[in-house]
Amino acid sequence: MNRLQYETSPYLLQHKDNPVDWYPWGEEALQKARTEDKPILLSVGYSACHWCHVMAHESFEHEPTAQMMNDWFVNIKVDREERPDIDDIYMQAVQAMTGRGGWPMTVFLLPDGRPFYGGTYFPLEPRYGMPSFRQVLAGVHDAYVNRRADVEQSAANLTQMLKRDVLNIGGDASEFNHTLLDKAVEHFSRSFDKLYGGFGGAPKFPQPMNLEYLLRSYLRTGDEYTLHMVTHTLKKMAMGGIYDQIGGGFARYSVDAIWLVPHFEKMLYDNAQLSRVYLHAWQITKDDFSRTIAQDIYDYILREMTAPEGGFYSATDADSEGEEGKFFVWTVDELTSLLDEDEYKIAVEYWGISRSGNFEGKNILYVPNEDEVVADRLNLDVSQLHEYLSRIKDKLYAARTHRVHPGLDDKILTSWNGMMLASLAEAARVLQREDYAQAAIRCGDFLLENLIQDGRLLRTYKNGQSKYNAYLEDYANLIDGLLELYQTTFDERYFAATIQLADDVLAHFTAADGGFYDTRDDHEQLIVRPRNLQDNAVPSGNSMMAKQLLRLAAYTGNLNYNEAARLGLQLLTEALKQYPQAFGEALNAVDMLVQGVDEIAIIGDPDQDTTQALMAVMTETYCPNAILALSPVNVVDGAVIPLLNGRIQQNGQPTAYVCRNFTCQMPVTSPDDLRRLLH
Repeated sequence: MNRLQYETSPYLLQHKDNPVDWYPWGEEALQKARTEDKPILLSVGYSACHWCHVMAHESFEHEPTAQMMNDWFVNIKVDREERPDIDDIYMQAVQAMTGRGGWPMTVFLLPDGRPFYGGTYFPLEPRYGMPSFRQVLAGVHDAYVNRRADVEQSAANLTQMLKRDVLNIGGDASEFNHTLLDKAVEHFSRSFDKLYGGFGGAPKFPQPMNLEYLLRSYLRTGDEYTLHMVTHTLKKMAMGGIYDQIGGGFARYSVDAIWLVPHFEKMLYDNAQLSRVYLHAWQITKDDFSRTIAQDIYDYILREMTAPEGGFYSATDADSEGEEGKFFVWTVDELTSLLDEDEYKIAVEYWGISRSGNFEGKNILYVPNEDEVVADRLNLDVSQLHEYLSRIKDKLYAARTHRVHPGLDDKILTSWNGMMLASLAEAARVLQREDYAQAAIRCGDFLLENLIQDGRLLRTYKNGQSKYNAYLEDYANLIDGLLELYQTTFDERYFAATIQLADDVLAHFTAADGGFYDTRDDHEQLIVRPRNLQDNAVPSGNSMMAKQLLRLAAYTGNLNYNEAARLGLQLLTEALKQYPQAFGEALNAVDMLVQGVDEIAIIGDPDQDTTQALMAVMTETYCPNAILALSPVNVVDGAVIPLLNGRIQQNGQPTAYVCRNFTCQMPVTSPDDLRRLLH
């Protein structure tokens, strides 16, 4: 076994038996490259990546290829989920060189870490118009040995392009207004797929941040088509094969435009974000379909993706037994052996099952028709159909447990856990689910106890070991999760932790021209200090941090938080006009900035019905720009949460105070009066 045997990353451990002399990223490998004057072959991927597995099987397990790698290069393997800083720097380089990016990522570096050539997947033999991986290895080796000056020049040019100390972008924060927000909605409507939902064509991604923005826009404008873009998309996605019809949870994306054939890996961050969108859609529409999907996602996470310690695992693989999607698809013979005649008839009609199948001779379960249509065809009412489906799903789920499961990436990442914590804690109070509340508390306590050591936030946990400096996204998403957990439990230690984390960000991540770097100022020195502003599959740390700082400013009255958020968002004024689809979370933050934050302080015993009636106003509909603080007793001064200072009950009754932009209305004691102030 190579040196990867000593790592905790499931992705790195997948490569510990390769004949490649792999190193993890670190001083040992970098020093070897410098001492022997060898270029570095950097390979970056993640455990649930299908094409990473393909390249590993074709090339990294292939002795002749491994020999070339070992003879000519110092080979470093990186899990992009553990080291997003390394991934971001070299992905920017690959995109600059090739015009595209993705994983597996293969980059060739000088011994000092500067990139000079790279790409993504390379096949074992020439195909798809690509050279073989061995041809690439030979070509790079020849260039390094015989055309070193050209290689050095290429590396110098690329590295200069990657520097982001001063961005020289942005504009005036006064441009953050309703016009900018409305024009972003127009951009989304132009690319909206009216038939199948979503935006653009194949491959099609769920884009939860953009859906959240459209929900906010609906609340702001009341435009029904804006809401339709969200609800239609959510309905079509959940009826498609991208959604696990038996076990719950969404796959990463659909390879087609109709949500039928997914890339079968399931990521924690997708399901954290999507569960929250479905929850918010239900708050607005009261459509039981959205609530059901949200609950199914939460139940899937708690059933299959929760560690004994309380944190949440990262992902499950697309492949099992060497085949993509094998765990999730069904044949007619399998179904007839598991279901009785009536159940089989219903399953065929409901999920569009056929002998020929829709995926390599097998069936991805999807829902081609509305429940009412299916029930009518089967001479059932909808409630009877649902009873049958519940029984059928239980049988199929039980049978599926006996299959070989896809690989589980059981590392626990602070950032992704923060996302799931935020969604679950919010769902606990919105859906009044005590089991969700207890799971959220366990997660929050686990993160605070295990991912903060010696006052420093860390990135990842596995097998009792926490390691790697946390990144901006870890801070931002953990703050989000802890703020939601505070609003569910009103345990002030969760709020106190958010202040410590936010102050750490302002002290150690702030960039001179506004916004934040992705790494702390005492982080390992790489060729550049990464600084990513664009929202991708997960929110950028800058966007999420801006939103949290605006919320903390409302809780505390600390104008430094507000100013830091404004300066960071100001960098994006031009980008938000031209490419709003790439900045969904930034748009959510700008919406909060433009609309202002509703600050609600309630004084009353949370166990009393009258206090609960006031609190319920906050969850009966979607209030994305509202924050809530509660004290069971009158507060004169010195509160942990400054928003509570000077709040006392009126006439001995539970009392709500509503403020906006640091200006307060008269206190109220009835739910109807509180609704009036909020809406």
